[in-house]
Amino acid sequence: MIQPEAPVATAPGLPEGLPWETADALLSAAPGASAVAVGLYRRGQRSFLVRGSTAREGGVPVEPSTRFEIGSLSKTFTALLFAEQAARGEVGHHDPVARHLPAGTCVPVRGTDITLTHLATHTSGLPRLPPGLLRSDIRRLPTNPYASFTRADVLRALARTRLRSRPGTRVRYSNFGVGLLGHALCGAAGGLPYEDLLAARVLRPLGLHDTSATADPPPDGTQVTGYGHGRSRPPFGIPGLPAAGAVRSSARDLLTVAEALIRPGDADVMGADVVGADVMGADVMGMGVPGADVMGADVPGVGAPSDFGLRHAAVTGAPPAPLRTALKDVTRPRLALPRTTSRLALIWNIRLRADGSGLYHHSGGTRGCTSFVAFSPRHDTALVALANCAPGLRSPFVQQAYDTVSDLLRTPT
Repeated sequence: MIQPEAPVATAPGLPEGLPWETADALLSAAPGASAVAVGLYRRGQRSFLVRGSTAREGGVPVEPSTRFEIGSLSKTFTALLFAEQAARGEVGHHDPVARHLPAGTCVPVRGTDITLTHLATHTSGLPRLPPGLLRSDIRRLPTNPYASFTRADVLRALARTRLRSRPGTRVRYSNFGVGLLGHALCGAAGGLPYEDLLAARVLRPLGLHDTSATADPPPDGTQVTGYGHGRSRPPFGIPGLPAAGAVRSSARDLLTVAEALIRPGDADVMGADVVGADVMGADVMGMGVPGADVMGADVPGVGAPSDFGLRHAAVTGAPPAPLRTALKDVTRPRLALPRTTSRLALIWNIRLRADGSGLYHHSGGTRGCTSFVAFSPRHDTALVALANCAPGLRSPFVQQAYDTVSDLLRTPT
């Protein structure tokens, strides 16, 4: 269980409209976690609330810089990488994926119609997982189901995949699809490994010190042990589909990304043209565990001036022009989901609110961690929530985070 002591705040008071009871409810909404970290950006102020230690035994106190597995939140980084490469002209939004895969890669029937944007909006028609993954190493399924499925396995699986729908006609959440997008982006960049390409184009330019698509933290960093069903879990491995779930990050870095996304979104992004699509599926990197990726939200923190602009300028200067373009591009709505108030951008889910604003959100889960990020450009608010326990029916962490940010957005500005 989460340690019962009071949460540690990084500034002397809670944000306006956020009582301690609300903050404590969120920090306590992850049964089985030893560590919870929450970051809030609100109207020019950023703050963090943390509780617990990186492990039940032998851990150190959690900090805003502590790394967690973020599972499917990795896809939002892949979306930024895609948009950055499109801004450079290395890829086109409507390029067929086969153009950027290794020579000789076979695609399924109708697979030549799959574009990079189909992959980034879950409309490719690909199934959630590559065929053969569940049989690749039955011993690893309870704890690390992707660990022995390689890039070569993914590309071989593509040839024998049966599309579930014609590309561009239905939304069907697919780890397979976003993982394949990552391989295409690496191919377009000359074959660089995903972790190196992401670091060069997105992570370093944004000044993200705690984030990487590798399992090991930086030399001076800390990282949680994940827990599921009362047991510690091995580090999550996904060598064949790193773009779908390999990233580790911290509350500090994820809040920095959310702040960067808020600013380009100020210009009435919800007025963009969108098209309709059917919707099927959701996600969690733990193979169908319910409770993540369907809803997302923000969390509250404590008031200290936001340092994104000053810190970023001091460390790296302004982001390169392609990345600035990408930060705008990923928030543009691409699809309207029928019979709902939901939209899809590149990876990001958008929930339209009664005031006409959009709440962008995404969540993620591995067999040992749960993550959530949400932001509202109109309300100048962003929330990050991380816990080192697996998502599930008995863990209301994501829903509590979503409810918290929704309540914050109802607070008059």
